[in-house]
Amino acid sequence: MRVYHERLAVPLSWWVSGLTVSVLLCLEVAAGLGWLVGVCVYSVLAGTYAWMLLTWGHARIEVTGTELRADAAQLPLAEIDVVKVLDAAQARAARGPRADPAAFLLVRPYLRTAVFVAPVAAAGRQPYWLIASRDPHALASAIDTAAAAVRAGGQAVG
Repeated sequence: MRVYHERLAVPLSWWVSGLTVSVLLCLEVAAGLGWLVGVCVYSVLAGTYAWMLLTWGHARIEVTGTELRADAAQLPLAEIDVVKVLDAAQARAARGPRADPAAFLLVRPYLRTAVFVAPVAAAGRQPYWLIASRDPHALASAIDTAAAAVRAGGQAVG
């Protein structure tokens, strides 16, 4: 059962700006080397850019009745100790100068806010998770609610 779900899709503005730059470069190359070369350059650039954005936007965050899933990583709700919403400045510091190299990070450059999740015992695991989110308050609330239900002996209800 799913309590919370979010897909970290890339915003439309990134698609428009990247493909516009690809078209402009294609036109510049076509003016000097011919249309066939320009179309080949555009195909390679636009295809690579689209693949990159699709890969970035494929990441999902999910809170189920028993675990937190961030992309391919999983953390049982019973092992979660601290959940904290980070604003843009706190998230920037947590993924930059204050970041622990052993931490699990699921961040995207187009998402400024994040949720900090600390497991109960970090021995042998990541000391914390930093998960970018469009709605960090809803994600943190879902994690807190589901983890409390698991600790109480039940399973989270969606």
